[in-house]
Amino acid sequence: MGSIEGIMTGFQVAFSMQGILYVLIGVFVGTFIGMMPGLGPISAIAVMIPITFGMDPTSALVMMAGVYYGAIFGGSTSSILLNAPGVSGTVATSFDGYPMAQQGKAGKALAIAAISSFVGGTVSVVLLMLLAPVLSSVAISFGPPAYFALMFMGLTAITSLSEGSTIKALISAVVGFMVVTIGIDAQTGTQRFTFGNVNLLEGLDFLVIALGLFALAEVCSLVINRKDLSMENAHKLGSLRITKKEFKEMSGPMTRQSFLGFILGVLPGAGATIASFIAYITEKKIAKHPEEFGKGSIKGVAAPETANNAATSGAFVPLLSLGIPGSGTTAVMLGAFLVLGVQPGPLLMTDRPEIFWGIIASMYIGNVFLLILNLPLIPYIAKVLKIPRPLLISLVIMFSIIGVYAISFNTFDLYMLLLFGVVGFIMRLYAFPAPPFILAFILGGMMEQAFRQSLTISNGSLSIFVQEPIALTLLIIAFLSFIFPLIKLLRKRQA
Repeated sequence: MGSIEGIMTGFQVAFSMQGILYVLIGVFVGTFIGMMPGLGPISAIAVMIPITFGMDPTSALVMMAGVYYGAIFGGSTSSILLNAPGVSGTVATSFDGYPMAQQGKAGKALAIAAISSFVGGTVSVVLLMLLAPVLSSVAISFGPPAYFALMFMGLTAITSLSEGSTIKALISAVVGFMVVTIGIDAQTGTQRFTFGNVNLLEGLDFLVIALGLFALAEVCSLVINRKDLSMENAHKLGSLRITKKEFKEMSGPMTRQSFLGFILGVLPGAGATIASFIAYITEKKIAKHPEEFGKGSIKGVAAPETANNAATSGAFVPLLSLGIPGSGTTAVMLGAFLVLGVQPGPLLMTDRPEIFWGIIASMYIGNVFLLILNLPLIPYIAKVLKIPRPLLISLVIMFSIIGVYAISFNTFDLYMLLLFGVVGFIMRLYAFPAPPFILAFILGGMMEQAFRQSLTISNGSLSIFVQEPIALTLLIIAFLSFIFPLIKLLRKRQA
């Protein structure tokens, strides 16, 4: 079956009454779950596997896919309104989304997030439909040296995530690296920084740290600084209307990050979280006024929201074409495929075209449904801002605790949440930026693993990083992105 026939088969599946119903259910459940801090699509899809057992595989998988990208779409809500990321892929959205809400522009921030998510999701679905078979071979060509170079390139942008002292940003990143090493070394089985505590053997979960550094740190700040004047507009929804000038400002990041997010989503292991951070960093580096980022920049909301939704669709390329999960969520999706008796991989397109193309085509409808669901609901969703401040603080704490406990059902994680809440507040107090910590934590583990795998392949020779063309290209880009700010700084001093 050719691509055209396959696409037509997919649309027949997606536009059937049954297909539309399951897409609607999936995106609705996903959006709701995405709004709840800590839950995320992994938990939702894991719960749905036994529920969908016995269902038609195509309908079940279409619904689960809807939950996945619906959760990423809806996760921006709690990031913007409460500074409590609903899913890990929306952490970067809070950097500018929450300041916009504090300025009384919550409605506009939510509208920008919804439109950017729709554009990123739609463009990536088109790319998925056209390029899935080709890009699957590209994904395979990324070996450990290329992955190390990619992660290293991301880390060179740590200084871009700091508003003040570069030294403090680097210290924050080093601490993030230290935290990610906690647990059992995957290569040697050695315990690292566990101090004999069995609860630390598997390391710390990303959402425990993210909710602690952002949500609980914000709670501490609000409780201690009760008369903080910056919060006087925080209860206002503001206008949802996006002007022509603002839409023009959004259009650049939306176009660029739709493609970048999709490409990063295709790479196994990268996913929506890394895509959103790299999108945010990229836009800040090329912006004419980078000082606006972190203070309520429109581009700072549009870029990560476009990228994380584009990456969600991109993650289906290795899953459907190769049977390789590109993220934690698609790993659970792989389990769902197998439970339903479907083997994803190179033969899926020919043996089960209704599933391969049906999932892809359903994403078109799903993104339209998400936009229709989210935009009209913004005034109602934003009413959370009108909740009295003491009650709102209590709700943030409650959702954070429930979200963290739901991940592992381990009370030790609650103590860690409290610890990182205190750490986050102290970092704010002494102007240590949290984003470099988070970025180092995300990239550190994968970077270490790729580095050690590369040295194993080359028998300890570092030359492997310059012998592989992809790795060499990425390292050159990383080097240029590192020295470019220094050159700009020297030119300013000379002028």
